[in-house]
Amino acid sequence: MQQNQHHSINYLEIPVKDIDKAKAFFSQVFGWKFVDYGPDYSCFVDAGITGGFFTSDKSFTSGAGCPLIVIYSRYLEESQNKVIQGGGQVSQAIFSFPGGRRFHFLDLNGNEYAVWSE
Repeated sequence: MQQNQHHSINYLEIPVKDIDKAKAFFSQVFGWKFVDYGPDYSCFVDAGITGGFFTSDKSFTSGAGCPLIVIYSRYLEESQNKVIQGGGQVSQAIFSFPGGRRFHFLDLNGNEYAVWSE
């Protein structure tokens, strides 16, 4: 382990109701790749951080007090269009904040994410 990795966030696990829908959506919209570990867990790679989707009847939103997972995009409008084309629902249209712009969306499992750009 490198010194700069000590105490850094290393892995992220996300609850989803349907792993196949999550994999199809994030693969189509963001180009993520997956490694399956049985029917109830799939690890995502090439996503900026490694993590996994696990089967759960829960979903998360920032309004419920859950952490917000924020994805970076160079082309915010293009990413928003891909989310919509992939079946996601924009829950907050593009807005400005100090340091950039972003939008929020719900994936096919009802989980909330944000996408930001400078």
